[in-house]
Amino acid sequence: MERKYFERDLTHIRSTPFGIHTDQAGYMPDARKIAVIPFECGVFEVTDGDGRICFTGKTCHHGYDAASGDDVYTADFSDLTAEGIYRVRAGGKTSPCFRIGKDVYCPVLKDMLKAFWYLRCGCGLDEEHAGEYAHGICHTSDAVLWEDRSVSLDVTGGWHDAGDYGRYVTAGACAAAHLLYAYRMYPQVFDGLVAGIPHQDMPDILTECRYELEWLMKMQAEDGGAYHKVTTAMHAPFVMPEDDREQLYVFPVSSMATADLAAVCALASGIYRAYDTAFADRLFDTALRACGWLKAHPEFVGFTNPEGVNTGSYGQRDDMSNRYWAWAEMYALTGDADWFAHMRSCDVMLTGLGYAETGGLGSLAYILSPYANDEDMVTRIRTAFAERAAELRELSAVSGYSVAMREHEYCWGSNMNVMKNGMILAIDAYLSGKAADDKVQGQLHYLLGRNALGISYVTGTGEFRCNYPHLRPAFADGVEECIPGMVAGGPNRRPADPYAVSVIPEGTPPMRCYADDTASYSLNEITIYWNSPAVFVTAAICS
Repeated sequence: MERKYFERDLTHIRSTPFGIHTDQAGYMPDARKIAVIPFECGVFEVTDGDGRICFTGKTCHHGYDAASGDDVYTADFSDLTAEGIYRVRAGGKTSPCFRIGKDVYCPVLKDMLKAFWYLRCGCGLDEEHAGEYAHGICHTSDAVLWEDRSVSLDVTGGWHDAGDYGRYVTAGACAAAHLLYAYRMYPQVFDGLVAGIPHQDMPDILTECRYELEWLMKMQAEDGGAYHKVTTAMHAPFVMPEDDREQLYVFPVSSMATADLAAVCALASGIYRAYDTAFADRLFDTALRACGWLKAHPEFVGFTNPEGVNTGSYGQRDDMSNRYWAWAEMYALTGDADWFAHMRSCDVMLTGLGYAETGGLGSLAYILSPYANDEDMVTRIRTAFAERAAELRELSAVSGYSVAMREHEYCWGSNMNVMKNGMILAIDAYLSGKAADDKVQGQLHYLLGRNALGISYVTGTGEFRCNYPHLRPAFADGVEECIPGMVAGGPNRRPADPYAVSVIPEGTPPMRCYADDTASYSLNEITIYWNSPAVFVTAAICS
């Protein structure tokens, strides 16, 4: 991409105007409340919206934090429980304002959920619900098979995957599954949550997931396999979605896409049956046909972009975890021992929660099902989550910013890693019958501003927040304030685009390798499967 697309003055957002780092959304009254101070100081104070001192305390010297390069002091104001708007002050510096309140995360949860609606493809966004972010109908022309241009298909719908306008089955199934499990495990959070989505007779989160599921079912071939993706041959320029009118192509079936289609449709069938039995039956039929394809094709059928295509690939080295997830969801839905036998035969990482490692989703399917009656399997899954959570707790404890991250995890989409780690901590708590604790909350605190740069990585949330993600409609709409609720990719210790390389000096600590600039796709892209674990973690904390 040429730099000319992104010429604007961004000097005002290069560094935070605040010297103390907090969660910019805020804290629940009874939660542990920690601010990070990256300079030496002995005392701190918390002031309210009128500047009155409401709390004073002594700082604690945590020490050197390698990921950020900071010598960290922490300010604990957990004893401050009165609802209100506050700032932390110390050493002549201040924090952004934040709120203490029982519903403090409801606004950002609504924003992150509605972000999926803003990413809808195949429809227009009306002014009543989208306001200044409204746009026309997009991508409704028929697509053609890449390998046989004489075959046209209606594959309208679904969510734009990331900063581009592609739609990918594995990524979409993973994101939908995160949301569906958030609803399944924490329904009380969503049953009354109004996110501003034009809804059907069901919670907003299910209305939105249904839109993606309808598209996913369109991606099933006649033989039951799932086409891997639908995109144009090349990424669109930075135009509004309705102005991207290049030919759409449907790309060949892959075994991982087929397995993910089977899995998410089986999961959804059980959830939607309470709302729409005909839709639930369609989902089950889709899952059953996909599983038939998988049985007929035990070999790995991968995907790589053909020559002349530069859109996302989402290739994988194998499909074992995808198949495990599919078999587990079918067993959880039906109780048929044949599906359990298939599931049990898969050797996978039992806690993987991404599009390429879906073992954790399969583990959730089994452990939450009424048919989880194999004691060995139950023990293996519980132990896997407990051991991984224990590792994450140790990482969080030694981090100056209480984030459960290793250095190599500060990669492309590092905020996804933060949120997936938060998911594991939350799942372990859920399986143990406990509420999400300060370690779970710590991952969200990082995302919302308690990090080395003091920036909220969610558009629209916080006084100092990212605002220029690598997202085509956010650039092309001409609106200065970004569409709210988008989770930015975050710090990447190995910047991988020309702009990032030019502005991140070599040797920069991993947590600081970030720039809020549309040009940087390796630091500041958004994707649906970065938003979805953030929704899950926030729901766990709100439950």
